[in-house]
Amino acid sequence: MPPIQKPSDHYDLVVIGGGSGAMGMSRRAASYGTKVAVIEEDGRLGGTCVNVGCVPKKLMWHAADVAESLDHASDYGFPGVKRPAFDWRTFAKKRDDYVKMLNGVYDRNLAKDGVDYISGRGALTGPKSVEVAMRDQDGKFEGEKKTITADHICIAVGGRPVIPSDKDVPGASLGIDSDGFFALKEQPKRVAVVGAGYIAVELAGVFNTLGTETHLLIRHDTFLRSFDPIIAETLQEHMGKTGLNVHKRTNIKKVEGQKGGPLTLHLDSGKTLEVDCLLWAVGRRPNTDYLGLDKAGVKTEDKSGNIVVDEYQQTNVPNITCIGDVAGKALLTPVAIAAGRRLSNRLYGPEGLRGKDKLSYDDIPTVVFSHPTSGTVGLTEPEAREKYGDDQIKVYQSKFRAMYFGMVGEDHKEPTAYKLVCQGKEEKVVGVHIVGMGSDEIMQGFGVAVKMGARKKDLDDTVAIHPTSAEELVTMR
Repeated sequence: MPPIQKPSDHYDLVVIGGGSGAMGMSRRAASYGTKVAVIEEDGRLGGTCVNVGCVPKKLMWHAADVAESLDHASDYGFPGVKRPAFDWRTFAKKRDDYVKMLNGVYDRNLAKDGVDYISGRGALTGPKSVEVAMRDQDGKFEGEKKTITADHICIAVGGRPVIPSDKDVPGASLGIDSDGFFALKEQPKRVAVVGAGYIAVELAGVFNTLGTETHLLIRHDTFLRSFDPIIAETLQEHMGKTGLNVHKRTNIKKVEGQKGGPLTLHLDSGKTLEVDCLLWAVGRRPNTDYLGLDKAGVKTEDKSGNIVVDEYQQTNVPNITCIGDVAGKALLTPVAIAAGRRLSNRLYGPEGLRGKDKLSYDDIPTVVFSHPTSGTVGLTEPEAREKYGDDQIKVYQSKFRAMYFGMVGEDHKEPTAYKLVCQGKEEKVVGVHIVGMGSDEIMQGFGVAVKMGARKKDLDDTVAIHPTSAEELVTMR
């Protein structure tokens, strides 16, 4: 169903933003009989995750995974099978078609639940009013302006990637950001990815695995420094052996060339690097431009610009709440969805939930779609030692090869490394950190265990599933 052209004058709830968090909140609120509108300026629902994030990224990861499986085919009894060249353009078209299908699903879900979808740019004009610049056929916000009022307003506008300014790094704008990755119609032969976070590692891994000469430029000695060392160290050592060029303690001083063409990167080491594509993955910022926060008196953090909220997602303005990346905490799609649903439960839900429900930000599991994948939940070992003291922490860890790699050549073997971080006499499991084949699927179940307060004994008392890699987590000594 297309966006409505004539919004109502008043709603019980207006959600500004049409991403995952907005979907979670608006649909849950509507299920309680609330009159809801969602305002999205992008022209398509789903936000970063569906359009330029989790979903298309995972599809690219799957393509890379298939490429690796083709490399192993002859070792598994399929002689003569060799990996053909990857058809980036054709796959990108199929990927984009899949995303468009999901956009349509989101449209239909809002319509089914009775939520008004307004395509336009929403800006606060007061604590209970929003002015919408309607999106015209050219995608501009130069059409009719409509002011609507609401008993409650939720800000769920997300964030966007940043790149250095040309003032700080001359020529920086010749590069692309992570959104631009999904606009590439041809596979670059040589690419430089700048950044040390999970987005940089994931995209560099996809490029490298699909055959692009890939350079990952990081400011320090290791990437994924916010993760447990067993993940960062295992991944960096292995990915370096697969052909990924990791440039440690390296910064770009200047970029020369032309947009879409060969680029020369001048590094602070004095060396130059020639690439066809430069991708910046150096951080994100909240999407608060044009939002009119000052007119409603909504406070933001001085440095980051994130909207300030309490444990109930409440801003300093009584009837304005905020969920998702724009609040600057745990920037993950499932977090935004969970926060949105719980917020609707608190505002509109039945007895037992109304006035009480909220999201706990402790022990949130997450996965990096690296090569191989990695997963984490709870405290890293350094965090646990700092919080509880060395004498309260016991660590169990194991490094091995998954059975799958027993059949493939040495050049294609991947490592697996698992760590349990336990606390106190009862050895409560306060952190699980894994890297290796299947870690993305394994992590969900162990996330439940940690959330429930599992002890090492609980894992020991669980019968192992053999032969799997995951059984190592219930047999470690």
